[in-house]
Amino acid sequence: MKKSTIALALGTLGLGMSEFSMMGILPDIASNMSINITEAGHFISAYAIGVAIGAPLLVLISGRLPLKRILLLLISIFILGNLSFALCSNYELNLFFRFISGFPHGAYFGVGSIVASKLAPKGKGTSAVSGMISGMTIANLLGVPLGTFISHQFSWKITYFLIALLGVIIFISIKKFVPELKPLPYTRFKDQFYFLKNLNPWILILTIIVGNGGIFCWYSYINPIMTKSVGFSEEAITGVMMFAGLGMVVGNILSGKLSDKFSPQKVATATQGLAMLSLLSFFFFCNSQFISLLLMFICTGCLFAVSAPQQILLLYNSKGGEMLGSAMAQVAFNIGNALGAFLGGIPISKNYSYEYSALPGVGLTCIGFFIFLYYTHVRAKLSN
Repeated sequence: MKKSTIALALGTLGLGMSEFSMMGILPDIASNMSINITEAGHFISAYAIGVAIGAPLLVLISGRLPLKRILLLLISIFILGNLSFALCSNYELNLFFRFISGFPHGAYFGVGSIVASKLAPKGKGTSAVSGMISGMTIANLLGVPLGTFISHQFSWKITYFLIALLGVIIFISIKKFVPELKPLPYTRFKDQFYFLKNLNPWILILTIIVGNGGIFCWYSYINPIMTKSVGFSEEAITGVMMFAGLGMVVGNILSGKLSDKFSPQKVATATQGLAMLSLLSFFFFCNSQFISLLLMFICTGCLFAVSAPQQILLLYNSKGGEMLGSAMAQVAFNIGNALGAFLGGIPISKNYSYEYSALPGVGLTCIGFFIFLYYTHVRAKLSN
C-alpha cells in the first residue's frame, strides 16, 4: 500500500475510533458525569448530526482550496473536537464538542476518496478508496476494543485524549506523505448541486441508507443478541466483537479487489443480496453459536464490503460536485445507522427476543438489493 494511502487510512482509523468508541464506553461516561445511559447516548446522536451538517457545509466552503490543505484543515477540527471533549466535564458543552468531532467526518471521506483515486494507478481507484476505508475497519477490529479497555481500567477521558493525540499523528502523516494536488476545477456554489438533478446519485444515496441501515438494525444490538439470544458469556464479547471487526477488514479488502476486477455496481449488488440472506439466516440459526459467529462475520463483512463501491460510485456520479457527492455517502451512512437502530429496536420494545431485530434488517437490505439491481441493469447503462 502506498504511503499516501496509509496516511489517508490513518485518518479513517481516527474517525472510526472517535465515532465507535463511544458505544463501548457509554456506561463509564454516564457514571462519571452522573447522567443516565439515555442522556449519554445523546453523545452518539450529536456526532451523527455533526457528520450530517458538516459534510456538505465544509465541502462547499473549502472548494477552492488545494485538496491536501482541506485534509489538514479537517484533521485540525478533529483534534480540536476530541481534545475539548476529553478535557471538558460539562454535559451541554460536551454535546457541542461531540458535534464538532463529527463535523469533519463526512468531508474527510469525500476529499480523501478523491485524493486516493487521483493517486491510484489507472483501473485501481476502488482499491485505493478501499485502502483508505481500511482504517475504519481496523478501528473496529483493534482500536475500539483498546479504547474500551482503557476507559474501563482508567478513564474515558484518557481514551479520547489518546484519540486527539492520534489526530496529531494523522496530521503529520498527511503533511509528509500526501503530495500536493491542485484544487478541483472551480465550480460556482449553486453548480456544485447540479449533479443532484440526475436520478443516479439519489438512487445511490437511498441504497446506502436502506442497505447499511438494514445491517445496523441488527448490529446496533449485537452485544445483547450475542449474549442473550446466542448464549455467549459477557467475558467472551470482547473476542466476539474483534471477530466482527475482522469480518469488516476482510470484507473491505475483498470488495476493493473485486470491484476493480468486475465493477463497483456488481459487487455492491451482490453484497446487498448476501447481507439480506445472512440476516435472514441469522434469525433462524441464532441457537447455534458456531453458525451465528460465521453469519456475524459475513454480515459485518458486507457492511464494509459495500462501502468502497458506494463511495466510488457516488464520486463517479457527481461531476462538478465530486467532493459534495462523495461526502454525501457518509451522510447517508449515518442516516442509515440511525434508521437501523430505530427500526431494529421496535421488535425489542415489543418484548420480542433480540434476534428479531434482524427481520427489519432483512426488509431494508432486500429493498437495497433490488434498487441496486435496477441501478446496475438500467441506470448505469443509460449513463454510458
